[in-house]
Amino acid sequence: MNLEYKYLLDGSFAPESKVWIYQSNRLFALSEALQIEDLLNHFVANWKSHGDPVKGAAYLFFGQFIILMADEKATGVSGCSTDSSVNLIKEIENLYNVNLFDRQSLAFVIKDKIQLIPLSQFNYAVENNFINGETLYFNNTILTKDTLETNWLIPVKDSWLSKRMPSTHTTK
Repeated sequence: MNLEYKYLLDGSFAPESKVWIYQSNRLFALSEALQIEDLLNHFVANWKSHGDPVKGAAYLFFGQFIILMADEKATGVSGCSTDSSVNLIKEIENLYNVNLFDRQSLAFVIKDKIQLIPLSQFNYAVENNFINGETLYFNNTILTKDTLETNWLIPVKDSWLSKRMPSTHTTK
């Protein structure tokens, strides 16, 4: 599985550009992904904050993660412009019958595939050696372009989840 994504990010965006990550509870079919990319591109082309265009970008990575980015050095993002982006995500949820707001579902790279594990099952996955400290984790809590580039896909041992792991499982 090719996990390279950084080169796809628009290099003209400031490192502190705001980022929102929405993880789907399932992989989108190719036809769905193409339609979603059209919706995302249309949205960012028309994204406004108090009537001014937002310098925005949208990505569908790994067929499962929608990432919205706004460069506030160009135009500040207001509550209304943030609400419009949330409405877009809700529209995608309804159109494709997916959940994009479940923060209790964690994504890992296991056996060269993205696997979702409920937070409530994390300890079970560690105890049964499905996950260890080196397992790659999608840290969807990041908020800026800089952290998207450096701390989105990281080993579990480098994430907030490391505090939940028994010490015997952190470096396997």
